[in-house]
Amino acid sequence: MSRTVSSWILSSARSSIVLQGKGRLYSRCITARNETKWKLVFCGTRQFPAGSWSLDNALFLRKAFRHTSTEEEQFSFQLSPSQINEVLRAGELSHKILALHGKNANSVLKFESNQLASNTPIEDRRSAATCLQSRGMMFGVFDGHAGSACAQAVSERLLHYIAVSLLSRQTLEEMELAVESMKPILPMLQLHKHPNDIEYREITSQYFESLRVYWQHLLDLDTEPGFSLEEAMICAFKRLDSDISLEVQAPQESELMRNIALQVAFSGATACVAHVDGVHLHVANAGDCRAILGVCEEDGTWSTLPLTRDHNAYDESEIKRLKREHPKSEEKTLLVNDRLLGILMPSRAFGDVQLKWSKELQQSVLENNCDAEALNIYQYVPPNYHTPPYLTAEPEVTYHKLRGKDKFLVIASDGLWEMLSNEMVVKLVAGHLAEFNMQKPQLAFEKPINLGYMHNLLLQRKSRGTGSLDQNIATHLIRHAIGSNEYGEVDQEKLAAMLALPEDLARMYRDDITVTVVYFNSDTIENYYKNN
Repeated sequence: MSRTVSSWILSSARSSIVLQGKGRLYSRCITARNETKWKLVFCGTRQFPAGSWSLDNALFLRKAFRHTSTEEEQFSFQLSPSQINEVLRAGELSHKILALHGKNANSVLKFESNQLASNTPIEDRRSAATCLQSRGMMFGVFDGHAGSACAQAVSERLLHYIAVSLLSRQTLEEMELAVESMKPILPMLQLHKHPNDIEYREITSQYFESLRVYWQHLLDLDTEPGFSLEEAMICAFKRLDSDISLEVQAPQESELMRNIALQVAFSGATACVAHVDGVHLHVANAGDCRAILGVCEEDGTWSTLPLTRDHNAYDESEIKRLKREHPKSEEKTLLVNDRLLGILMPSRAFGDVQLKWSKELQQSVLENNCDAEALNIYQYVPPNYHTPPYLTAEPEVTYHKLRGKDKFLVIASDGLWEMLSNEMVVKLVAGHLAEFNMQKPQLAFEKPINLGYMHNLLLQRKSRGTGSLDQNIATHLIRHAIGSNEYGEVDQEKLAAMLALPEDLARMYRDDITVTVVYFNSDTIENYYKNN
């Protein structure tokens, strides 16, 4: 299998167009005779001279066991099992929730997350946080395109915007008074982060000032903010996208801050955020990330409950929405080759001001002392660009009241869903849960307990293969996504080949994948219904 897979991949790569360097496709591959059209749809990442600044350089993530080009003389797809595991598990993150009882019991038991890069650097981001001044937990997955800048900014900021939207007027007034008095404010969120997660430390002050202006706006409202959760999520998404647009137009303190603002605004990101508070689950989605529930029925069978729609040209509701928002004369040009204006797959996203601003505003911002080429910003206005904005960051919010049979929530970027169906994802998570439950040793110890008895228990557990199973369910899903054969089983040789793909080839076979799985505490959920 390895020889077949690797030789086929390598020969197809060397006989097709090979794009050197890093980048992100806005459109599908175009045949060689139309090679010049790549310039209209491809945002490449170039190598910069010493001393120059590049966001992609700043956000470089460690690569392991990957080739840099299909042109290498010694080209091999062979990875050992330990190397495969090292690559797959590098981005693992897990967090178990502190067990509390009574009114403070949390309906979230734990969450597990992981990422696997295809682009260099990876363009996906993720966030998870516990709300400290309101209730609940939040989990987000963000799929960037045309670079990682927008996804990075949204992953750092969006949960704070939602948290602010949920605060009472009294709390907002206390925060504003503290800032005016130059005193620290109490944190709104406890972030659960991977050690390698990146932050825009250089622009933190700008982000805080924009967030402060937002809560000042809420205080200026005549009435108590009092948003419902759905309203808070919608307002937070739209306000953050507006701030991204405004910040790039405003004067910045330094060239670095201006460059970051430009790259954030001219790249893009889809977003899916879940808020869990007791039995109340809200999911806000803008774009083609996806969230589903795994449901265990009374007879022990599993079913899937989708909580989001993919916002793209394949969704009839999105097509109707776009047609309502633009003149009838544009009906045939709104979606070309199943892409918005022939360019972008998702029809909702943060950033992407090229599809939101007027031509004049784009030209004005980019001509104002901006080296667009060095920042990987391609100055291209698509044909039939008449009535912007064509893109929105307004999310669609779904509410679901959790039941005892709702066992887990999966949020993932489209890199996972392109490889696995909703049903297969639920099947894999359910199977993983069942396998781990079977492998737990019985706690009915013989008395007295001796070392020999404990040693036998450990041997039994080892014989059941616990060591070969991914502890992190997100890793398990990624392993199956890129390594499964036609029978749904992981083929180690195919997995090794897919992980060893060089940078100039990987994006043709798989996308960045980010997965977060949230496990629910069924006892807490069932107790809620008993007590209410």
